Amino acid sequence: MKILADKQLRIGAHLSWRRNRRVPAVPRGWLASLLAATAMLALLSTPARAALEIDISGGTESGVPIAVVPFDQPGGIDDLARIIGDDLARSGLFAPISRDVMPGRPTGPEQIRIDDWRAGKASYVVMGSVESDGDRLRTSFYLVDVSDGSRLIGSRITGSASNDRSIAHRISDLVYEELTGDRGAFSTRLAYVTERGRGDDKTYTLQIADSDGANPRTVLESPYPIMSPSWSPDGGQLAYVSFEGNRSAIWVQDLGTGERYQLTDFPGINGAPAWSPRGDKIAVTLSKGGNPDIYVIDLGSRRSTQWTRNGAIDTEPTWYPDNRSIAFTSDRFGQPQVFRKSSPDDRARRLTFDTPYAAGPRISPDGESLAFVTREGSGFHVAQQELADGERRLLSRGGSEERPSYAPNGAMVVYAAQSGSGSVLKISPVIGGEPQTLSYDRGKVRDPVWGPFID
Repeated sequence: MKILADKQLRIGAHLSWRRNRRVPAVPRGWLASLLAATAMLALLSTPARAALEIDISGGTESGVPIAVVPFDQPGGIDDLARIIGDDLARSGLFAPISRDVMPGRPTGPEQIRIDDWRAGKASYVVMGSVESDGDRLRTSFYLVDVSDGSRLIGSRITGSASNDRSIAHRISDLVYEELTGDRGAFSTRLAYVTERGRGDDKTYTLQIADSDGANPRTVLESPYPIMSPSWSPDGGQLAYVSFEGNRSAIWVQDLGTGERYQLTDFPGINGAPAWSPRGDKIAVTLSKGGNPDIYVIDLGSRRSTQWTRNGAIDTEPTWYPDNRSIAFTSDRFGQPQVFRKSSPDDRARRLTFDTPYAAGPRISPDGESLAFVTREGSGFHVAQQELADGERRLLSRGGSEERPSYAPNGAMVVYAAQSGSGSVLKISPVIGGEPQTLSYDRGKVRDPVWGPFID
């Protein structure tokens, strides 16, 4: 059931971001991200297989207080309630309360003493239990509204014990959707590039992982730089740039079979692939004509169409949801700014103003907002700009961020940030609030891109 109107009013200040949002390692930058790898063409390597570690820092006090009670579960599996609470906190909309202040440990609605919970700090309670049957888990869970004791969700999820984290993410998705009306994105995946080693002893890996950085899997390992992964809209393939053979080329790899093919191998720059929302085209940056321009490649015919013809550098294309329009970075006015074109013959229209630097654009899944890297003072930050009125605000605060990518529900962005001599991934809610850090302690992690919903 959906939240009733009176309940929406009570939590509307927290959960109305879709209606009312007005929001925007030292980055390699719009051009450097495309060209810097040419200085690294002969580097060699060994594998890096460490998982990203979740560092939940920063406050979520502005979110809706929710209690995720420890589940009654067998040993040997992950703490499902902890994963669910971390998921909900990462969205910025919810503030899970400490287990120390919970007035009980119910596993079902019949065990709740509602008066005790009303006197506490939680507006909602998530609880459940897990039964083990060999390698199968049967997980029952409930979502209860503390204000009136009503059960909003009562459901059971069955899955293998090896996929216990997937069960927790699925519960998070259902709770999120019940309380916001929007689909949760916790069961989705991230892709990113890692770099380990120094000098002539470097290894690059293309990785995919759960949305919280757990369960990493290596897609490609190479002694040559890997850059700019892009998901196919069905989540089954990745396009990326590889410098194997000492020259840039765009490859497409099937994640199920591991098979791949080379999409481009033109002279000069082959970079910044961006898969179209329908999966029929990939926008790229090519310099085969002597100048970096945006091209669109039809995946059926392999025919490429030139979209920009300008003496400036045009790069970093990203698609609008309509599958027709593209935003991209260009320095045609002297400094990097974001522009839009709806066809090869369309005039490029500038989208970003009042900032000396705007690069790495990403259009939100609903087409209403633009995330990009901007320079504020001496630092580089991720910002979000509303396309209707141009209002902008910062989503990051560190001053050394790059390459934002939206979650498929538009509620969060992931981006890379410098951290000491290495780098980390951070996830920020678009409504504001503190980011969470996915740290990687064995080198550098960069070029994150959030995967699509998997039906």
